Amino acid sequence: MSTTLVTGATGFIAGHVIDDLLAHGHRVRATVRSLRDPARTAHLRALADGMGGDLEFVEADLLDDAGWAAAVDGCENVLHVASPFPPTPPRDAEALVKPAVDGTMRVLRASEAAGARRVVVTSSVAAVSTGRARGDGRVRDEADWTDPDRAAPYARSKTLAERAVWRFAEEHPGVDVVAINPGLVLGPIQHAAAGTSMTTVRRLLGHEIPAVPAIGFAPVDVRDIATAHRRALEVPRAAGNRYVCAGPNVWFGEMAEILREEFGPLGYRVPTAHMPYWLLWVLARFDREVRLGLDFVGSPELVNSAKAAAELGLTLRPVRETLVDTGRSLIDHGLVTPR
Repeated sequence: MSTTLVTGATGFIAGHVIDDLLAHGHRVRATVRSLRDPARTAHLRALADGMGGDLEFVEADLLDDAGWAAAVDGCENVLHVASPFPPTPPRDAEALVKPAVDGTMRVLRASEAAGARRVVVTSSVAAVSTGRARGDGRVRDEADWTDPDRAAPYARSKTLAERAVWRFAEEHPGVDVVAINPGLVLGPIQHAAAGTSMTTVRRLLGHEIPAVPAIGFAPVDVRDIATAHRRALEVPRAAGNRYVCAGPNVWFGEMAEILREEFGPLGYRVPTAHMPYWLLWVLARFDREVRLGLDFVGSPELVNSAKAAAELGLTLRPVRETLVDTGRSLIDHGLVTPR
């Protein structure tokens, strides 16, 4: 079995990608920014040991050329999952754009030099459907692109990084490139350092907000995203394609109702009252996490993942299952408690 490189091993998505690859017999090499703290990778080592999987860690930083040649050496496949995902809006948009674009280019150049067969890049529906005019209800798919000049910093970084990927693919046809574009990634966490995408469920379960704004998401289970990455390696026709991987739009209020039904009897006071825009705006002046939602009020996230279903054989879990599993894992890891 050849070796598959996964970048950003300690990230939420990457951890599940590694788990899925090991479960299907892949030999995995995974990058971390530093090997000096073994506690950060202990959960992954335990996973590998538990299933008798072959997992090694190497040091490589997206902001530095050092280490990437060695990381990719001998790897037939590369899954570039690592990308900055801030919990709050950055003061300087370039703080996200530069590592996203430059880091992706480092991985692609190293992969080509090492003779990798296929590189799968984790992009986002943020590179597909954001920056649209309010009231635009058209469903987006892989043919659509976000206008980076109208996008918030995170969406801008993902769009510019993926655009750079496809330019590289055109100029270097020797490497098969695939892009996976997830929606809001939820699901069970593997360790207490939860990903930024957990913020929505954590704040609802922890009653950290008094009411629910009219914000919509296209959620997807992290376990399904892990499967999509593996299938992008296995399916020959995936080369040269991007794949939207996200379910139907779910309003924040609908998420709250599911969480209240499941966890309300356990003492979790999940807010379900509607939050008017003026109140969200006031809260955003004091809460940088809340500020991320201002641009999305009243705009459902409408994307179509039929291509991933048809070509990758991807079946998405019901959103209720994903939300309940997310909530349970946040509770199990002590990240939320009843109020």
